[in-house]
Order: sequence, then structure tokens, then C-alpha cells
Amino acid sequence: MSGKLVILGAAESGVGAAVLAKAKGFDVFVSDQGSIKKEYKQELEKRKIAFEENMHTAAIILEAKEVIKSPGIPDNAPLILKIKEKGIPIISEIEFAARFTNAKLIGVTGTNGKTTTTLLTYHILKKAGLNVGLGGNIGKSFALLVAEKDHDHYVLELSSFQLDGMFRTRINIAVMTNITPDHLDRYSKGMEGYIDSKFRITQNQTAEDAFIYCADDAVTEPEVQKRKFISNLYPFSIKKKPPKGAWHENDQLIIQINQTPFTMFLEELALQGKHNLYNSMAAGIAGRLSDVRKSIIRESLADFQNIEHRLEFVARVHGIDWINDSKATNVNSTWYALESMNRPVVWIVGGVDKGNDYTTLANLVKEKVKAIICLGKDNKKIKKAFGSLVENFYETASATEAVKRAYALATQGDVVLLSPCCASFDLFENYEDRGQQFKKAVKAL
Repeated sequence: MSGKLVILGAAESGVGAAVLAKAKGFDVFVSDQGSIKKEYKQELEKRKIAFEENMHTAAIILEAKEVIKSPGIPDNAPLILKIKEKGIPIISEIEFAARFTNAKLIGVTGTNGKTTTTLLTYHILKKAGLNVGLGGNIGKSFALLVAEKDHDHYVLELSSFQLDGMFRTRINIAVMTNITPDHLDRYSKGMEGYIDSKFRITQNQTAEDAFIYCADDAVTEPEVQKRKFISNLYPFSIKKKPPKGAWHENDQLIIQINQTPFTMFLEELALQGKHNLYNSMAAGIAGRLSDVRKSIIRESLADFQNIEHRLEFVARVHGIDWINDSKATNVNSTWYALESMNRPVVWIVGGVDKGNDYTTLANLVKEKVKAIICLGKDNKKIKKAFGSLVENFYETASATEAVKRAYALATQGDVVLLSPCCASFDLFENYEDRGQQFKKAVKAL
């Protein structure tokens, strides 16, 4: 292959792209402005891939024929602007990997619910015995999967940043769970730019492809009406009955993509709560469109186990349930968590605020929350939003302190819910670290 391929960022997606590029005969150079984690560095060294860390050497990078950019690097970073000025194409690792596989691609995007929907769809296809890979924004990078062992199907979780670097990739079954404000600091056009990014998931679809979306979502539905689609639309709803897709009627989930509908009682679903019904609907439609038998879909929707840190049941201690929802880093995710609680809640909240508007949570807090425990360095905004709505309001600076305080406040029959609504970087490495520390403190009670 002629010309140099430069990869910016040496974490999961960057190293995966480098491994695939090397396997396909490219001249590869990997550059990371920060330090590279030990396991990624070993992978690059083992495969004799040239790299640099703690710097970007512009002279080398600007000689590239093409650049693969990590989704974490903003489009307006000075180096990115220089690359664009020189007319060098910048793509995502997903776009690069898609060139080297003929697999059927199922892509899942959305502000909330995309991880659960991705995992549930993968669970259905895997249970059906299909040769399926799981990647994208979750697990291994798509490029590494293609390099190591190509599959017939891939289920990919796709963030807006990954979609921004996709131009020719064709997603055969596109799923959009919902759209609510998030990452607006990365989009110069604000919400409009974020919406456009999400809809890129449908950009190369043909008449043989499918777009599955939530017809109840206040942002998605009007956008679908405005835009033109070549692919087949499969809406899902709990408020109305679409002509095809999925809906809820007489305590049953119904999926109709051809003549004979699939039906399943809601109480049989492994994932409970309104938001999870949407996730089950979206994954169920994707399964049926992948020709998975109804019996397998029923089994899969009944025995699926959700991911760690997303409404994860930790323990019952003296009649108090402890729930770890550390992955809830925005208002919408926490709204879903509070909405699904049917017992008095001691709520642990806080962290790095991403420009949150807490007003949408006020009614749920009034109705369900008996005490609030802040777990963050700066809690002024949370106190202002909810301080007057609950009798007990406390501030803590560690997971252990928060858990002890919650244990003192909760009584038998209550739920202690860690659903932070915020990023974790003030006190923790990431949301996983926050969730792990919470679980460790609960188990120590």
C-alpha cells in the first residue's frame, strides 16, 4: 500500500486500527499526545508498529495520505485543523474497519440505552448461533475484531463522535434509541449539530436496509418526519401502534415486521422499567430482521443480564436494596433510573457537571426521593436544584462515606441508588472506578 497512514490516539480504537492496517500492508504511524497504556504499547511493539507518545510530531503527521482519529479528539483541536487545511482525509476507526469486511452491520446509537440495546441485540444473535462480533464503543474495537477473526455479523455501539468520522460505511440495520442534549460542547451548531451526527447512522442505507427508532422520542420523531429515507422504517412505541415495528398492548410487547406478530408478556422480560421496554423492543426488532426465530428472541429477552454499572443490583442489606447506576452520567439516564424505582429512594448524586439542567428531575425527586447524598467536589448546583425538595441533604467526598451515610438514613424497604447524573473525574478515574468503589463499600457493610 502506498503512502503513510497516521493514527491519532493509542487506546482501544487507535491500536485496533493500527493492528488491522499493519495486517493489510499499510505503512502505519501511531501518535498519542498523552502516555500510552502498558498493554497498548506492548501490542504496538509486538507488531513492530512505529509510534510516539506524549507528543504529536506535526512534520510526520502532515505527510499522511489519510488520518484515523480517535473519537476522543475534538474536531477543532489545532492539529486537526492543520490536517484539514492540507486536505488530508480524516476518518474514524469504524470507517477504516468497514472497508475490510463484507459482514452485515447492526449499528446502535442514541444518547441513552445504546449500550444495553447493543448488548441485548448481540445476546439475541449469539443465542441464535450466528457468527457475530460485538464492538465499537463497547468491548473490543471493530478494527481489531476484523483483523483477528472476521465475523458474518457485527453489532456495533456507535457514539456521535464515531459517526462523525464515518462517510461510506453502510449500516444494514441502524438503531436509534433516543436523542437528548449531551456533548453539546463538541458541536458548534449545538443541538442541531448533535442531531445531524446521530442521523449519519442512516446515511448510506439502501432499500434493503432498516432504520429502527423510538416514535415516542420528542426529538427523533419530528426529525424522521423531516428527513428522507431510502431504508425501511421500524418505529417502536409504548404510546401508539405503528403499522410495523413494536408496541405495547394488553401487558404485552408486540413486534410486527411481517404477517405474523411476535408477542411476549412484559412480566417475562429480564429488563424491567419503561426505558428497558424500549431497549427490548429495539433489540427484538433487530433480531427479527436478522431472521432469528421467535422462540430464540423470547428466550433472549427473558434471560439477558444487564451490564455492570447500569441499574446493577449490588446487594440487599437488612432489607435495603443497593443499586449501582454509576454509568448514568447525564440527566436523562438518571431520569430513567428514578422513574423505574417503586420504593423510597436514598439518592447518591454528583460529580463533574456537564452543563446539566436538573429541572426535569424535580417532580421525580419530590415523589420518590427521601434523602440526597452528594458525591462530588462541587455540589452547589445540585443543592440549589433539590435542597428544598428533601428533608435530608448531605455532602460526602468518598464512596465509603456516601455508603455509610446512606446506610444510616435508609430503612427496611428503601432503595439506595447511586445514579450520579454527572461525570466522575473529580473523585474517581472513570464511572467504572466510581461503581467499583461503591460496590466495595456496600459489601463492607
